[in-house]
Amino acid sequence: QVQLAESGGGLVQAGGSHGLSCTASGRTFSSYTMGWFRQAPGKEREFVAAITWSGGSRFFADSVKGRFTISRDDANTVYLHMNSLKPEDTAIYYCAIDSIPWRNSMPPMGAYDYWGQGAQVTVSS
Repeated sequence: QVQLAESGGGLVQAGGSHGLSCTASGRTFSSYTMGWFRQAPGKEREFVAAITWSGGSRFFADSVKGRFTISRDDANTVYLHMNSLKPEDTAIYYCAIDSIPWRNSMPPMGAYDYWGQGAQVTVSS
């Protein structure tokens, strides 16, 4: 059974930095894009960042471009490092895995097969 577990959620001051990690278990995902999404209270879930299977391509939402980075260190772990955090970055952050292997373009949200339970990140002003 595939499971994704996010860790690193917490409370951060505006302007600070914070990191999240996500590890998948149950099978190997070395050939799949891994991504991060977030959902703020009262809002729809939105894309944040994604990294392709090879790590050769990274995609970011305009709202986080230049502030967030994404990386992966093996087949099943992905990281999101967040800098210059703003109160509007407050959300539950979810990691997810693409359903199509060997994809080099950014997957649509609907293409992600597996999702984690989420990690709360709260940015105080």
